Amino acid sequence: MKISQRGAIPAFIVMDVMKAAADHENAGDRVLHMEVGQPSTPAPRGVVAAAKQALDDNVLGYTLAMGIEPLRARISQHYQDFYGVAVPSERICVTTGSSGAFLLTFLAAFDPGDKVAILRPGYPCYRNILGALDIQPVEVPVGPENRFQPTLEALEAAGGRALDGLLIASPANPTGSMLRGDELRQILDYCRANEIRYISDEIYHGITYGEPAATAAALDSNAVVINSFSKYFSMTGWRLGWMVLPEEMIRPVERLAQNLFISAPSLAQHAATAAFDCGQELDANVARYARNRELLLAELPKAGLDQLAPADGAFYIYADVRKFTNDAVAFCAELLEQTGVAATPGNDFDPVDGASYIRFSFAGSTEEMAEACRRLNKWLAR
Repeated sequence: MKISQRGAIPAFIVMDVMKAAADHENAGDRVLHMEVGQPSTPAPRGVVAAAKQALDDNVLGYTLAMGIEPLRARISQHYQDFYGVAVPSERICVTTGSSGAFLLTFLAAFDPGDKVAILRPGYPCYRNILGALDIQPVEVPVGPENRFQPTLEALEAAGGRALDGLLIASPANPTGSMLRGDELRQILDYCRANEIRYISDEIYHGITYGEPAATAAALDSNAVVINSFSKYFSMTGWRLGWMVLPEEMIRPVERLAQNLFISAPSLAQHAATAAFDCGQELDANVARYARNRELLLAELPKAGLDQLAPADGAFYIYADVRKFTNDAVAFCAELLEQTGVAATPGNDFDPVDGASYIRFSFAGSTEEMAEACRRLNKWLAR
């Protein structure tokens, strides 16, 4: 029987690393998790309380495809409070994680054969979802010379006016690098002038270590903005995200969401209305990430890992390991086997140059990060 080639996309390697780490744990080994971009902190107490209340109130049926109005209104208020930007709730769609938001965006904005530029290195699921939809991902290589963010010259070299879309994450995964406000404005102006749909992945907003991240929603109403409750709000696994949509995409996205998802998880939606009132708890998580970041930036160079991407935000260190290996997959497998430290090979994020990089997530406890550094330094000093 025939099987569609849509399923022939590459594996998401970090999930394979997670499985290998789980196998070690099931065998009784202690694993220090630096492979997965998942906060080790639980959902905020207010969110958990709201979820319990929703269960007691028995309000958990299907919702409207765009999400429950109290949550959309609260997200709208968040843009006013956090960014000083007025975003009507009518332009907000609540989604099944940011993954659902990317799928809806790609389906609503592009046709098969369209060209969408993405950064390399970058989140691999962009490339793989686009490929599964027969939309052509156009990779824009970025590196340390430009802080792992694109220039207008790089966009021109990747196709420029022939592009139909451009997707940029800021802060980025795996590098943690950010577009500065003036850089974002220049890119948005370029996209507007060339009728390129800009998609802004903002799922790490709230987790920054200097200036706050700028939102595309403040600069261009034609941009699609995607965010999630998984990272800053520490609700990974609740499978809840949102989009800020241009006016002309609202109804197409709604129709797609009705047919593909019916609605985002009802319990998560009702609970998430409380997330925006938990800032003190959430900012304490960010303070811990900041301590972990400083620890890794101090300890990794001692082990010889001194070529690091600028970790402006998110909770990742992207390290050049070419002085140790040109096979990051084998390197990470050996690292896990011999030290119990799980990290993700750069091949996941960059199919061309990624074999010379690995990504460390520092979303765990500071104690775990310190122990991981101790084991890593000892191992690399062999």
